[in-house]
Amino acid sequence: MTTDPTTPESVTTQRMPTDRPGIDRPILPGERLKAQRGLELRAKSWRTEGLLRMLENVLEVGEKPEELVVYAALGKAARDWDSYFKIRRALTGMDTDSTLMIQSGKPIGVFPTHSGAPRVLIANSNLVGRWATTEHFYELYDKNKIAWGGLTAGCWQYIGFQGVLQGTFETFAAASKVHFDQDDLKGRFVFTAGLGGMGSAQPLAIWMLGGVALVPEVNGERALERQAHGLVQHVTHDLDEAIALCTDARAKGEARSVTWVGNAVEALETLLERGIIPDIVTDMTSAHDALHGYQPLGLTTAQAAQMRSDDPDKLIGLARETMVRHVKALLNMEDAGAVAFDYGNNLRSQARDHGFPGGFRLKVFTEAYLRPLFSRGIGPFRWVALSGDSADIAYLDALTQELFPDDAPVQRWVRAARLHVPEQGLPARTAWLGHTQRTRMALAANAAVARGDIGPIAFTRDHLDAGSMAHPNIMTENLKDGTDAVSDWPLLNALLNTASGADLVAIHSGGGGYAGYMTSAGVTCIADGSEETAGRLERVMNADTGWGVLRYADAGYGEAEETKKREGLGLGF
Repeated sequence: MTTDPTTPESVTTQRMPTDRPGIDRPILPGERLKAQRGLELRAKSWRTEGLLRMLENVLEVGEKPEELVVYAALGKAARDWDSYFKIRRALTGMDTDSTLMIQSGKPIGVFPTHSGAPRVLIANSNLVGRWATTEHFYELYDKNKIAWGGLTAGCWQYIGFQGVLQGTFETFAAASKVHFDQDDLKGRFVFTAGLGGMGSAQPLAIWMLGGVALVPEVNGERALERQAHGLVQHVTHDLDEAIALCTDARAKGEARSVTWVGNAVEALETLLERGIIPDIVTDMTSAHDALHGYQPLGLTTAQAAQMRSDDPDKLIGLARETMVRHVKALLNMEDAGAVAFDYGNNLRSQARDHGFPGGFRLKVFTEAYLRPLFSRGIGPFRWVALSGDSADIAYLDALTQELFPDDAPVQRWVRAARLHVPEQGLPARTAWLGHTQRTRMALAANAAVARGDIGPIAFTRDHLDAGSMAHPNIMTENLKDGTDAVSDWPLLNALLNTASGADLVAIHSGGGGYAGYMTSAGVTCIADGSEETAGRLERVMNADTGWGVLRYADAGYGEAEETKKREGLGLGF
């Protein structure tokens, strides 16, 4: 027997009060939903209340909340407004021994399960093999039969730019260590591009490491918004000025971040013509989606928007032509002496699909710099203060430093984050913690909630984690055993986290423009201070990271095999 959350009348803008956007009515352009703060419950437990606040939070920090888009042009929190309000009603009304099922952003049913089961299970954008194509996805998307959940958008785990900030920080730090034998970027010039939901972390991360960042962005309004939020220092429409600001800071060994409002390809080609070669070049524009994201050369944002409506095929062709030039410019920079790498936005894949496969000479950032960390179960862990109280994050910052005094990267990051990371949405923090570390952190935080030292906390992570993603052009590219495209690992990760009692588990597939690029799994646990929750946290944290270690041990990585033996993971014989 099931309870259907869609039983109440469908929500419409006309029938609803118009005082609270995202709560009583859809959000209008220019408006924001503010996630619930405080300790008052609207749901029947913190496990569901916490998930509701995470849903609200992704729209509070999202790119286009009026369209339910969180980031990356199409990454939605729910399929449509009707689905969104039904999800809200389900979360507030369901019992503490029930599970809400969501299919590509649309709530389908609430099933009686048991108190230790997940409260929400989500599957987004999953298409069968030969039908997992861009064309078929958009056919379904246009009929409102599917939604792209992105990674952390569709399962309500996005926390704004900080969600990728530490990963960006660690990537650039690792690149500098590998290529320049530096722990920071002092005296180094980094060229990258894109200030979207993911890319906006780049200028701040480079600046925090003491480097100089030049980050073109085609959308002037977005660039100014990022500047207002403290993510980039200088915004200019003059490319000569942008280059001068960067070369001057590089010569002086000063940290500086600059955005030029314009196309990255034009900036790269100009630098090459002038013989100005950055130390590092990469890219995080919206190249995952040739139709909705990437901006072709020669078009304004308004012109691209008009063409998207009038002649989408032409826009896609122009975007891919620009992507080919973009990849060639990065390769030319590498030939001129720059360190060049792919930052996982499918730029190389788009160029390959347009007849230029040469971009795969560029190494992807995960293989080049992060795989040793993933092999030890270390990845992008995060926690969110559901009360909305910044003091809770300050408490957990101090707790992190106390628990891991000998982990130099964690200590460096927390010190830097406390000084330089502005708050966005519900207060949150990321920390790249590994196997057993996440368990210790979660249990210590849950005990603090039980004592009343802090309010309830949501623990989650990025999907790009050790055992939770198969993406042959990003996460799992060039694995030692050739299992780059085997998606059993994230699927089993989701099943294991479900069996362990996580509060939310999600399985996603696709890519920004779909095309069947990846499969991934997400997980969220709410620390409410109870003993029952402590047991769930311990099971989930150990399982989630332990599975990641086993994934890389199975692929033949020595660091993973050592961790496996030390922690007693695997079959035990």
